[in-house]
Amino acid sequence: MEDLTPTKDSLDAIEIASRDEISALQLDRLKWSLRHAYENVAHYRNSFDAAGVHPDDLNSLEDLAKFPFTVKNDLRATYPFGMFAVPRDQVRRIHASSGTTGQPTVVGYTAGDLDNWGTVVARSLRAAGLKPGDVLHNAYGYGLFTGGMGIHLGADKLGLATVPISGGMTQRQVRLIEDFGATGITVTPSYSLSIIDEYAAQGLDPRKSPLKVGIFGAEPWTNAMRLEIEDAFDMHAVDIYGLSEVMGPGVASECVETKDGLHVWEDHFYPEIIHPETGEVLPDGELGELVFTSLTKEAFPVIRYRTRDLTRLLPGTARTMRRMEKVTGRSDDMIILRGVNVFPTQIEEQLMKVRELAPHFQLELNRVGHKDEMRVKVETLPDTVELGDQAGRDLSARVKQVVGVSVKVDVTSPGGVERSQGKAVRIVDNRPKE
Repeated sequence: MEDLTPTKDSLDAIEIASRDEISALQLDRLKWSLRHAYENVAHYRNSFDAAGVHPDDLNSLEDLAKFPFTVKNDLRATYPFGMFAVPRDQVRRIHASSGTTGQPTVVGYTAGDLDNWGTVVARSLRAAGLKPGDVLHNAYGYGLFTGGMGIHLGADKLGLATVPISGGMTQRQVRLIEDFGATGITVTPSYSLSIIDEYAAQGLDPRKSPLKVGIFGAEPWTNAMRLEIEDAFDMHAVDIYGLSEVMGPGVASECVETKDGLHVWEDHFYPEIIHPETGEVLPDGELGELVFTSLTKEAFPVIRYRTRDLTRLLPGTARTMRRMEKVTGRSDDMIILRGVNVFPTQIEEQLMKVRELAPHFQLELNRVGHKDEMRVKVETLPDTVELGDQAGRDLSARVKQVVGVSVKVDVTSPGGVERSQGKAVRIVDNRPKE
């Protein structure tokens, strides 16, 4: 793979500033953000008052722990615009969640917010190895979801030629990658597997594609999946992180030269790791739930927003800003199976070690009698169909040994697992609602 390391003179000065400089900037911006939220959003004023704290109580970064958390239900309870901190005539963009699991969450952006969003996404794309003039195939969804439009903002700011393909119509995805000479692709890791399959269906070798780097996010994925994608395309695969409530894509990103975790753009977002049950702030290096406070957002400030994503904070490497480890899962996506905590990424990690199986899978939860059981639906590769039964037993044994639960593995022929057209649906829960 080609060396895509950005030149030092192309970086923003803050990316390689000293930790003292970064901390001083964070404290200054954090004081502004707390006061902005308190003075302009009734929810924050009420929650701060109920907790007995005031923005003036923040004298150090550590003092942030005195302030209450924000959770998704707070956003749902103030639907649609109750969390906005500016008059409606200053809002230039509105995004929202799908609302499939409850009341949608709505986020807004001023012109300044959009400019900052473009800046952090441009940094992320540059950190991944893209440069002005590159062609970006943007297969994230366009619409209320922040993925497609957020990436597009940063691509414009960096000076890329963006192909706004969105998701779906996989045959056309392959054709346009080839015809337009895309050097970069932004896409969910699960949908990239569908694109790889389509290359094979068209008799094309993805290793000969023009792609040099793929930037993957919107769902957890393992380093084993990274290696699978890199080998299939002969390109770099890097991780990008974001969520609508905090900004969208571009909150953190891996650097192509290290691929050792995602550098958080700490001049705009202040990260904490907390114990998921007690809320205690944990020191860097310990695994826990990721919490973000926005430092520069005008329309929709967030104060100590609980993401439910599980990770740890680590020192910077390619950049001075701290890294977050690849997200291992979400605390609300964790499956408790017969007393054992199971994340879909743990199943994926073992699946990737069984050479006869394709990297597509889905977990089905059922209740048989009084016991819960998990079925792992997987499929063979085209040339290993006859080895499917043994491969299934191998996967079941690996999950039992490493994860600690017994699962049933259903092995289908190639194409038997539903393909992602965006975010993968990893869990189908058929258990009765209690």
